[in-house]
Amino acid sequence: MIRFLTLVSVVALIGSALFAYRVKYDTIYFSEQVAKMKHRIAREQDAINVLRAEWQFLNKPDRVQTLTEAHTDLVPLQVQRIVRWQDVPTRKDQGDAIGAKIEALGNIETTAAIVKKPDAKAAPKKTQEKQP
Repeated sequence: MIRFLTLVSVVALIGSALFAYRVKYDTIYFSEQVAKMKHRIAREQDAINVLRAEWQFLNKPDRVQTLTEAHTDLVPLQVQRIVRWQDVPTRKDQGDAIGAKIEALGNIETTAAIVKKPDAKAAPKKTQEKQP
C-alpha cells in the first residue's frame, strides 16, 4: 500500500512539474506576443503622426493659395460684388410639373382624395371592457 501511495505521489509530482513547466512557457509566449503587439501599435502611431504632419503640410494656406492661383481662374472677392439679400433678384416660378401632368389627365379629384390625410375622428374607438 505504501508503494502505491509513493507511486501516486511521484506521478502527481511529475504531473504538477509538467503543468508548471507548461504554464511558465505559455506565459513567456504570451508576454512576447504582448511585446510584439506593443511594437506594432507604436509603429502604427508613428505612421499616423507622419500622415498628420503630411496632411498639415498639404493644407498650408500659402500652398493652397498658390495651387488655387495656378489651377483655377478664381478672382478675389471685391467689395463691389457684395450685395444685400433684398437686392438679389427672385427666381421665376418654375411651376409644378407633376401637378400639371395630373391636371392634364383630368384626375384631380381622385388624386386629392388619395393625398388627403385621414382624420383623427375616423380612427376606430376602443370599446371599454365590462368590469365584473
